[in-house]
Amino acid sequence: MPHRFIEACFRRPVDKTPIWLMRQAGRLCKTPDLAAEVTLQPVDILGVDAAILFSDILVVPEAMGMQLLLEDQGPQFPQPLAARADIDKLHVPDPERELGYVMEAIRRVRKALANRVPLIGFCGAPWTLAAYMIEGKTSRSFEKAKAALMADERLAHALLSKITDALILYLNAQLAAGAQALQIFDSWAGALGPEDYARLGAPYIARVIQNLKVDGQPVIVFGVETGELLAQLAATGADVVGVDWRVPLDEARGRVGPAVALQGNLDPASLFLPLPEQRKRVARVLELADRAGAGYVFNLGHGILPGTPVENARALVEQVHAHTPSR
Repeated sequence: MPHRFIEACFRRPVDKTPIWLMRQAGRLCKTPDLAAEVTLQPVDILGVDAAILFSDILVVPEAMGMQLLLEDQGPQFPQPLAARADIDKLHVPDPERELGYVMEAIRRVRKALANRVPLIGFCGAPWTLAAYMIEGKTSRSFEKAKAALMADERLAHALLSKITDALILYLNAQLAAGAQALQIFDSWAGALGPEDYARLGAPYIARVIQNLKVDGQPVIVFGVETGELLAQLAATGADVVGVDWRVPLDEARGRVGPAVALQGNLDPASLFLPLPEQRKRVARVLELADRAGAGYVFNLGHGILPGTPVENARALVEQVHAHTPSR
């Protein structure tokens, strides 16, 4: 079954059925047994074609030396980065020693899956992590992070490079623990314009990918509100570019070219619709995917929303599995 995923998405994509993936949008979990259990639930309950590790992108900044609080209003760094001295205090963590609970969760999931479906590891992209670390929390505009990194190129490079070094070790450790694919989430990529992203975003993702010790394991990149950045994401060296629901898949194909697979891009709110309406929207995404050609992975255009009816998610998986791509 793992080969079905890999071949369908990245080796012989035109001949295969689109594959459904679902990211668990959960918060930090440092108990490997619980992380493994939640990772397995979408496979067991919904029948999805891959599992994605239950964790959080902010475990890396925490391991680098920042205090992380998980509040009702979302994760927060109570002492955000404010000066170059704060960056200098950060360290590049040893992933097995300081993030070992993630690797143990991967090993337990692989054992439990017994090769039924592949397991996808993940991390946040350098820009997104830097934005959180400077703002201290999520933001609508990320004005503090943008002002700090746009104004001081040397400071920006110092922070983004240190985060990149940490992610290279972290993702390689995930591969060594058994991850069969990787996804890099640049959740706040859309906060930057194309010129700033070309300086603060894409080059650091490219550096991460270039230093991964992959042996056939695909790498996916995804960002939110990245319609104008899709070509840059495709140029990072990733095998797959995720697309949110704001850009039709056939248009996305024109922006990324034929060399990468596409992933996406149903609006997550569609899963709250009556099933007949949901099916129409799913069919439309699949139609555009067929038109886009080359490799394709069915997915939502962002994380699944809290309160999504399980029966709607299960119906979505069944519809995608039943789809026969046009030739």
